[in-house]
Amino acid sequence: MKLVKLPHSKPIIFLCQFFLIATLIIACHSTAINTSRDNNNNACIQNYDPNTDYFPNKIKIIHATGLTVEYHKHYKIVTIKNPWQNAKTSFQYVLVQCGTPTPKVFNQAQIIPVPVNSIVSLSTTHLPHLAKLGIVDKLIGISDMKQVNTPDIVKQIQTGKISEIGNNSNVNIEKLLELNPDLVTSYGTGNSQTDSYQKLTEAGLKVAINAEYMEDTPLGRSEWLKFTALFFNKEEQAEQIFGEITKKYETIARKAQSLKNRPSVFVGFNFKGTWYMPGGKSYVAKYLADAGGNYLWSDDKSSGSLPLSFEVVLERASNADYWLNFRQNWRSIKDLIAEDNRYADFNALKKRNLYNNNARVNANDGNDYWEGGISNPDIVLSDLIKILHPEILPNYRLFYYRQIIE
Repeated sequence: MKLVKLPHSKPIIFLCQFFLIATLIIACHSTAINTSRDNNNNACIQNYDPNTDYFPNKIKIIHATGLTVEYHKHYKIVTIKNPWQNAKTSFQYVLVQCGTPTPKVFNQAQIIPVPVNSIVSLSTTHLPHLAKLGIVDKLIGISDMKQVNTPDIVKQIQTGKISEIGNNSNVNIEKLLELNPDLVTSYGTGNSQTDSYQKLTEAGLKVAINAEYMEDTPLGRSEWLKFTALFFNKEEQAEQIFGEITKKYETIARKAQSLKNRPSVFVGFNFKGTWYMPGGKSYVAKYLADAGGNYLWSDDKSSGSLPLSFEVVLERASNADYWLNFRQNWRSIKDLIAEDNRYADFNALKKRNLYNNNARVNANDGNDYWEGGISNPDIVLSDLIKILHPEILPNYRLFYYRQIIE
């Protein structure tokens, strides 16, 4: 059989190939767009599918004991088990992916659509979370601008993009309602006279309690970064960031664990006749143990503060090697002696082994140790090791701590 060659066959073949390729490109592009839209949990879902898992990136709580999260396909249940000391209640929040159905079995006050697009924070300890997650632009209100140290937040304040709404006990409800944030993060003490949670929820605001301060370990406190991330669907970023912090912390801690020489340490100061000493199971005790120190109250089994008399502390700590974490406004030995001349009886003072966590205090006395330090336990631990065992970190410079010499 003889093939007949048609005239102009090459142009026809070329056109057929062109349309075939173009069709495939458009089809693939269309599929990519639909997939992106349906699985992008940083925006509202347009086409809800009950069989789709809208939270493919999940967090795992490892160190924090007061926080749990339970994932469902289009919502997650966050539980705060121990919101404050001796709490007889817990809090539960249902974070529902925007554009998907609201579960009917929960109280409406518990329902919070995610990701949230605006947030007000009533504690400076929450601010580093926003900076680490790259979402400072979502912050529209804070309790007290003067106390802030986090650089990215300070920049936002200077541009006038953040409002001041008062602290936990004196929060300006009217201003908050005017701002109308998607979420308010707060904390609780169990005192109905000072806690703002109830009046904020009664005003119709979505409020979430952050109980990081109840954790007994530095990494447990730092892991509450994941709590903040849950409201923004930033689980993947939070896991990576906290994983790096944990790795750094544990690597540094291992350097001090094999040391036989563990200098004795005590902390705090006498306040109106009472010296509040952290218990042996507190996060402070954990820091000092991991830094290779011999905390003189490590035998205590409590995680809270021990109210002691000056005489009791002096009896046990008079010959201690180091004294840390005292009053913030003490910047010289003269300040200590002026406060109470009995401080001169401590051997740590005589040896000038005095270190305070007030190296990063802004012009309004906002202390970054209580802000960024909670989110950066690896840096705090490095400071403590540099103080107690400087030979381990010969080139390291103190960040949150400073030595009091004269």
